[in-house]
Amino acid sequence: MYDQARAQQPSDRPAHRPEHHFAAPDPLLSPDERDAVLLRLRQAINAFAETPRQALEEAEGAFDDAVAHLVNALAERRRALHDSWQDRDAAAQAEELRLALRQYRDVTQRLLRT
Repeated sequence: MYDQARAQQPSDRPAHRPEHHFAAPDPLLSPDERDAVLLRLRQAINAFAETPRQALEEAEGAFDDAVAHLVNALAERRRALHDSWQDRDAAAQAEELRLALRQYRDVTQRLLRT
């Protein structure tokens, strides 16, 4: 039997909204670099009960490695971004300049969120 009252009700389903798919940003560290740092950190944590001072030194070394890898990755990212817009005609290459600006914004925001 047809229910007229039900037919006049708005749909229970949410209105269709376009999905926004954003590509995940490129990782700053390679998987190998990340895994090596995490392995060192895990080893330090596991060794803490037996050798606390050595474990802390190992954790500090893992931290230093992570910082060095990030500094190198960020310097390379900066070089690539700079090269993408440097010496370009601003009028003819407005889209490339806009993309470079967006990449600077994205990387800077990622750094500030962490």
